[in-house]
Amino acid sequence: MLALRRGIAGPLSEALTAGAATALLCFADPRAHQVFLPCPFRLVTGLYCPFCGGLRMVHDLAHGQAAHAWHDNAVAMPLMLLATLLWLNAAVARWRGRPLTGVRRPVWLWPAVAVVLVGWTVLRNLPFSPFTALRP
Repeated sequence: MLALRRGIAGPLSEALTAGAATALLCFADPRAHQVFLPCPFRLVTGLYCPFCGGLRMVHDLAHGQAAHAWHDNAVAMPLMLLATLLWLNAAVARWRGRPLTGVRRPVWLWPAVAVVLVGWTVLRNLPFSPFTALRP
């Protein structure tokens, strides 16, 4: 039983941390208050990074406003869904006492992620329509 508690301690602490951060963002609107530190990329360059709008996205999702959340950061929403599914998979495996099986990542995965993030950054910083609508 003690081994089961140790196995689930990691996913449980991750869920509590994410829940606390979401609760904070539910009550404190990032549009009105400086909740966390400002984006260092935006401070240095004046441009939106791939994750700018993420706090506003979580705030909107906590209030059930998926369309507003999608507008705030359309790339982070699928990434957050994927991260949640991966966390759920790990939590269930730990709960059942099974070791996590390694998922083989294709060689092209990380270069593709880099291309998507750089492309998203370039597109949302273009100064003309329709790309200005991608800004948070």
